Amino acid sequence: MNASVAPRLRVLSLGAGVQSTTLFLLSAKGRLPRLDAAVFADTGWEPKAVYRHLDRLEREVARPAGIPIIRTAGGNIRADALDPGHRFASMPLFVRNPDGTVGMIRRQCTDEYKLKKIKREIRRLLGHPAPGRVPTGLFAEQWVGISRDEFTRAKDSGIRYAVNRHPLLELDWTRGDCLRFLARHGWQSTPKSACIGCPFHSNAQWRELRDHYPEEWADAVAFDHAIRDGNVRGTATGSPLLGQAYLHRSCLPLDQAPIDKVTAHEWGERQGSLLDLLADQEDDGPSGCSPWTCRSEDPDARTGAAA
Repeated sequence: MNASVAPRLRVLSLGAGVQSTTLFLLSAKGRLPRLDAAVFADTGWEPKAVYRHLDRLEREVARPAGIPIIRTAGGNIRADALDPGHRFASMPLFVRNPDGTVGMIRRQCTDEYKLKKIKREIRRLLGHPAPGRVPTGLFAEQWVGISRDEFTRAKDSGIRYAVNRHPLLELDWTRGDCLRFLARHGWQSTPKSACIGCPFHSNAQWRELRDHYPEEWADAVAFDHAIRDGNVRGTATGSPLLGQAYLHRSCLPLDQAPIDKVTAHEWGERQGSLLDLLADQEDDGPSGCSPWTCRSEDPDARTGAAA
């Protein structure tokens, strides 16, 4: 993209987690250029805390600043996985194969439930909805909330009408910097954004769900039991999973999984400050789900469970 060509719009990919909320506030407060819109791609299975956070963000920041938050609609990843009549974009479930090896189903859910919806909204905002062609040179600058401690996850959008920009990297901010900024402005309760039953949850996140959000924990446990044979659509169409699927990497039922185990990484974080501990996104591997930082290309997400 020619750097001399100005974007038609500035749009935030709003995951409603720490980094993207920080970007939204920085723009609303004038410390970064003004956004034209923010798009939240709703999978239909986010924790209640995320939806409450979005409501507050819209009420206290977006409306006063005149920056619309667009919530995409349609689809519920939990319901779709259990519907034999619905085509399902696979979740990254852990699978114990018949020979005892453990694999992981390739993640397609991010593309289906988030990226496609964001792309659709950007095209609409640019005035060229699908299936029409977006004219050459017309594009939106798309902000993505990636901080310095995860800079390796920054990547291009792969589409010419939405050019990714990473303002937190330009500011050289870490997740801890974001948390300190949020705390100073009354947003210290900003949640992590990921589906209730995301297999990328760390042990700490599973414990948080179990110990503080019993209804959502029960929901995740029930879903874990329901997907033991993989998504229902595959079984119904004669393509069953050749193994057993689980939400936890131990390949044990979620309510029996060793989520109370504190990993070496988590112990190390406990020696730091409270903010450093809160800044941790993982205890035994990357967690959370951001539309433009999908782990589907990571080695451990390509282990390829038999299907």
